[in-house]
Amino acid sequence: MAKRSSDRLNYLAYVGFRVITFLFHLFPINWNLRTARFFGWLWYKLLKRHRQRALEHLRFAYGDSLSEKELERIALRSCQQMAMMAIELLFSPKLITPWTWAKYIRVGPEITEPIRYLIEGKSGVIMVTGHYGNWELLGYAMAAVGLDIAAVMRPLDNPYLNDYTVRTRGAGGLRLIYKKGMSEIAEEILQKGGSVGFIADQNAGHKGLFVDFFGRKASTYKSIGLLAREYNVPIMIGCARRVSDRFEYEVEVTRIIWPSEWQGKENEVLWITQEYTRAIEQFVRKDPSQYLWVHRRWKTRPPEELQAKAEEQPAATGNDTEDNDDPRQKMACQS
Repeated sequence: MAKRSSDRLNYLAYVGFRVITFLFHLFPINWNLRTARFFGWLWYKLLKRHRQRALEHLRFAYGDSLSEKELERIALRSCQQMAMMAIELLFSPKLITPWTWAKYIRVGPEITEPIRYLIEGKSGVIMVTGHYGNWELLGYAMAAVGLDIAAVMRPLDNPYLNDYTVRTRGAGGLRLIYKKGMSEIAEEILQKGGSVGFIADQNAGHKGLFVDFFGRKASTYKSIGLLAREYNVPIMIGCARRVSDRFEYEVEVTRIIWPSEWQGKENEVLWITQEYTRAIEQFVRKDPSQYLWVHRRWKTRPPEELQAKAEEQPAATGNDTEDNDDPRQKMACQS
């Protein structure tokens, strides 16, 4: 009964989503973006926990270099940017096609060579971006110009929404592969000269590699570095940056890490991970208002930081013992 009820709720949520999508499609995309900015303003004003988290993360990243007023402006704009992106995801399958993509996406001359490299398929390429601008648009654009690309995703909890997402992305030529068990599929794609895309600024928990991001240690997945090293393929880091309040973007390739650069390093995977994380920080700094600052990027703290906090804690008495004595749970500094 519980399973049947859950399935019914999932289906109702899916139907509600399709109805909302239909209503938005009654109006032009840029009209909807005005509405999205209002939703983003409401998000910032009403959800105090998210507002405070975004401001806290901005203080971590920028310290005293920006005024509180400027930090608040960036945090508000970040919420509006994410609301606008959510609306754009409803329209992207329709708007980004082989014949229309250039109307909405600008490609500068500086990325001519990277694009030529991808088209010629000289080797597989790992594509990396972050929660910045419209990260979904990169995959759409590349698929629209005929490039073989597969994006790594976590399956959505709602199976109806998940199937819809995979189906609509696939209609435009973008393949989606699940994180679990993606190694074999990624190997096949890279060996055939295709590209595998990752959103690479997600918190990786206690098993991740800790690298610097805005001057603070952040847990980062090892899989990108391991794949690049194993198959000897370059890593291309870039973003799709909004250039106006309309549906207009520019694509930037910030950095290409070639295999020759990491070969011989003392810890190749750690070096690769730090290098692409630094490149993500580089494009975020160009317009920090387009980054998802409510994202808990620094949630997991490195062992040495936890140890230092443990040493600062007063000795616990026997009466203070809790059932859950995992020190990581007690001492984790949730950012």
